[in-house]
Amino acid sequence: MSTATVPRNLPRFGGFSTGMIKLELRRMVRNRRTVIFTVVMPPVFFLLFGTDAASRNEAVGAHGNVSGYILVSMAVYGAMLATTSGGAMVSIERAAGWSRQLRLTPLKPIAYVAVKLALAMIIGAVAVAVAFAVGSVTGAKLPVHAWIGCGLLAWVCALVFAAFGLFMGYLLPSENVMQLLGPVLAVLSFAGGLFVPVDKLGHTFATIAEFTPVYGVGEIARYPLTQDGNLWLAALNVIVWTALFSAGAMWRFRRDTARV
Repeated sequence: MSTATVPRNLPRFGGFSTGMIKLELRRMVRNRRTVIFTVVMPPVFFLLFGTDAASRNEAVGAHGNVSGYILVSMAVYGAMLATTSGGAMVSIERAAGWSRQLRLTPLKPIAYVAVKLALAMIIGAVAVAVAFAVGSVTGAKLPVHAWIGCGLLAWVCALVFAAFGLFMGYLLPSENVMQLLGPVLAVLSFAGGLFVPVDKLGHTFATIAEFTPVYGVGEIARYPLTQDGNLWLAALNVIVWTALFSAGAMWRFRRDTARV
């Protein structure tokens, strides 16, 4: 009698699939608190602080205004919240012991991380789109190329916070992880010059701002409007922080799945 086992077919791309992304997306949308926190708050902040007469009338760049500048910053903030929240969802799975169960499946760590990052970026795109839609009808002015460029850059550069959320989701075993990370992101936004321009922070704080993960995202996202800033330094900031957070997420994922 033969005792040979039938080899198991491994999933393509290590288990990464659109089906998994859709499933995760449905789970996230059901969380109303997360949706309000990431999609509604940034446009509300823009309406509160970026639609006064002074902001609408003061020019920025060639054909923009201060309202447009604030709008881009709020879109970046929304993308930060959304992508961090998307990545941090792993904290719920860890609390339920799901990470350990993944060790028994053929799902590759890199595929699992990729699914979480893709989910975070989808939510981030929605956050940016909603903020820009509100700004377009409430007085924000940007050149056509800046509407497109600032929106795309705010979304793409927010990848650093998708990795940040994933990393924090593994470090903080709490279902309320975003209640902890929300204030952290707000502080980072102030320190990184997102809410207050870096040149108004003073020399010491401006120097500190350049080392925060928010600085590079804000500088790059606003560049199509302002045509000002050190793009090389901003790009280096985004690349380094993305690499650090991604490496940390992979490290924590392997530690979690190794404990079976």
